[in-house]
Amino acid sequence: MREATTDPQKPRRSRRGGREGRLWPAHVLLTLGAVITVFPLVWEVLTSFKSFGESVRVPPTILPAHWDWSNYSKVFDSIPFGQQFVNTFVMALLRTAAQILLCSMAAYAFARIRFPGRGLIFLGFLAVLMVPGQLFLLPQYQIMQDLGWLDSMQALVIPGMFSAFGTFLLRQFFMGLPEELEEAARLDGANPFTVFWRIALPLAKPGLLALGILTFLWSWNDLMWPLIVNTDPAKMPLSAGLASLQGAHLTEYPILMAGSLLATLPVIVVFVAMQRQFIQGIAFSGMKG
Repeated sequence: MREATTDPQKPRRSRRGGREGRLWPAHVLLTLGAVITVFPLVWEVLTSFKSFGESVRVPPTILPAHWDWSNYSKVFDSIPFGQQFVNTFVMALLRTAAQILLCSMAAYAFARIRFPGRGLIFLGFLAVLMVPGQLFLLPQYQIMQDLGWLDSMQALVIPGMFSAFGTFLLRQFFMGLPEELEEAARLDGANPFTVFWRIALPLAKPGLLALGILTFLWSWNDLMWPLIVNTDPAKMPLSAGLASLQGAHLTEYPILMAGSLLATLPVIVVFVAMQRQFIQGIAFSGMKG
C-alpha cells in the first residue's frame, strides 16, 4: 500500500498566504498615508511651474498648461536668495555642532556621573520640555536687544545652541550603553572626561547622528525666531526670506513655491543620505529608561 506523500512546503505557504491576506488592510492604509504625505510636495513642484493665473484658478488645475521655468530665476530677483541660503546653512551648522557637543556632555553627566541633586536637576530639564517655546520669545528678545545682537548671526545661533530635548535623547542613549567598557577604562587610570571622549562618545555615534539630523532640520525650518530678531533681508535665513514673499493683498504663489522647493531640497538630501543612522539612533535611544 503506497503511503500518501505530504509536501512540507504547503502548510508554510498557506500560513504565509493567510498572514499576507490579513495584512492587506494595513498595506492599503500605509499606501494612503504615503500618498497624503507626499501630495503637498508634489503640488509644490507643480505649482512652481505654473503661471500666477493657473495657481489661483478655481477649480484648481493639476498640470500647468505651459511649464514656466522663469519662476526659479524670479526667486533670486525677489530676495537675496544666495545670501539667505548661506545664512541658513551657517545657522543650522553652528546650532547642530553646539547641541551635539553641549547636550552630549550634559547627557553623559546625567547618565553616568553621580552627584547631589542629579535627579532633581534632570526633572528640571524635563519640565522645560513641557513649557511652550513661545513663552521664551519675549525674554530672549530682551536679552538680544540688551546685548546689541539684533540683526546679527549671534541672535540666530546662540539661543538655539541649547536643548533640553537633546539632553534627554542622548541621556537615554548613554544609559543603554554597557558600563563594563567604561569601568575597564577607569581601572586603566582614565579620568571621567577621557572615558566620555574616548569610550562613550564613539559608542553614541547613532544617537549623535539622530540628534544632529533633528537639530539641523529644526534649525533649517525655524521661522518665528528669525522673523523676530532680524529685519534686514541680508541677515535673514531662507525661512524668513520666503515668508516675506507673502504679500498683504497679493502673493505670487509660483515664485513662492519655487523658492520653497529650492530651500527644501538640501534637507531632503540630508535626510535621505542619513535616514538609516537616524532611525537606528532613535530606536537605540529608547531602549533603556
